[in-house]
Amino acid sequence: MNTPILECKHLCFAYDDYIALDNVSFSIYPGDSVILQGPNGCGKSTLLKVLNGLLTPVEGTYLFQGKEINEQTLKDKRFAKEFHQKVGFIFQNSDVQLFTGSVEEELAFGPRQMGLSEEAVAERVNDVCALLGLDELRNRAPYHLSGGEKKKTAIGCILTMNPDVLVLDEPLAGLDPDTQEWLIRFLQQLQQAGKTLLISTHNNTLAQRLGTRFIRLTSAHTIAP
Repeated sequence: MNTPILECKHLCFAYDDYIALDNVSFSIYPGDSVILQGPNGCGKSTLLKVLNGLLTPVEGTYLFQGKEINEQTLKDKRFAKEFHQKVGFIFQNSDVQLFTGSVEEELAFGPRQMGLSEEAVAERVNDVCALLGLDELRNRAPYHLSGGEKKKTAIGCILTMNPDVLVLDEPLAGLDPDTQEWLIRFLQQLQQAGKTLLISTHNNTLAQRLGTRFIRLTSAHTIAP
């Protein structure tokens, strides 16, 4: 049997006295395309932040490629950089993710943080621009982009780091129907290329077309049987 790329064991998280995740356990395997579902307020976004190391569990264990992810391991800057390169998080609100002066700078930021040469950075930026049709936007400021252009740029920022796992929080939110269809097809291409996907969504079309496995959180912040 394959080894999980990502595994949660009895994971719990709370904001002060408010329990957001309660005894959450599941595994994700390389190549899975997992749809995370559940009502508003059930803890989906909190879970995604834990899986990306933005929050750490108060109880239980989170393992990525067999290594525990917690406050202690993330204090190791080398390990943290490698982990964040392997797990790419695409926020629901692209404005949270975009912060530099141009699309090209956004795309180059991650590879530069990885310590790649400027030649390698330029190659990755060029490849992603060609893949996502961003060439004409290279010099545009992110805050001047449309919602769909921002989403493509946010996805491009993650792809330039070539992660093993892509985690997306409500990726279709705020997009027009044509851009939604484009994004679903693009995610299918990533799926066919063997990328591991974890997608939180209320969109049934996206779930049906992308999901190979489904995880549902309940209003009690637990995994539904």
